[in-house]
Amino acid sequence: MARLGTIHEYRTLFGKAFIGELAVNPVNLGKALAAFQRSLIANNSPFDRYMRGDKSAMTEAQIRGMRRFERAGCANCHNGPMFSDYQLHVLSVPDNPRLRDSDQGTNGTYAFRTASLRNLAYTAPYMHSGVFETLTDVVEFYDDIDRGRSQNPNIQDRQLDALVLRLNGEGERQLVEFLGALSDDSFDRTIPQRVPSGLNPGGNIRNLN
Repeated sequence: MARLGTIHEYRTLFGKAFIGELAVNPVNLGKALAAFQRSLIANNSPFDRYMRGDKSAMTEAQIRGMRRFERAGCANCHNGPMFSDYQLHVLSVPDNPRLRDSDQGTNGTYAFRTASLRNLAYTAPYMHSGVFETLTDVVEFYDDIDRGRSQNPNIQDRQLDALVLRLNGEGERQLVEFLGALSDDSFDRTIPQRVPSGLNPGGNIRNLN
């Protein structure tokens, strides 16, 4: 609050949005953030249109992938409107050698919360460590641990989550096709040229390649 209060433009904007001299306060900040997050709507993907009754919205390959997604057990964790159960799971994702520090997950257990599958076309690289460049890499990773072999030396086989999907070496390409149907091309991905704080919109992202 102290930092926001020192920025004249934010004080002016908060004053216009909220009545009162002390408009910059925790309650109003929460309301502002919630209002912004409610504007992040991505509900017009081919999958969404298909589920609303447009049976031509998804290709035959994507439909086969959707069925494979269900049979393989992907929906055990990737379920609901956001394709996530929001729970912690141990999957033995490899550490990324390009990162200086590895993330060991919750309490050092390598347990990470299930990520949403929405808009995957725009969120590479994948997994918590960004170790996989493509969705094919991700699916092949699951195919490997399907055999009960941990892919991270810090995780023993017995620690792998019981809900890990079972591909049995089949349908990887179909799954990738279905995952492509979960992206909404009309989603607003614009980045402002500037923000009142003077910080760089999007952060200072380093190229790890």
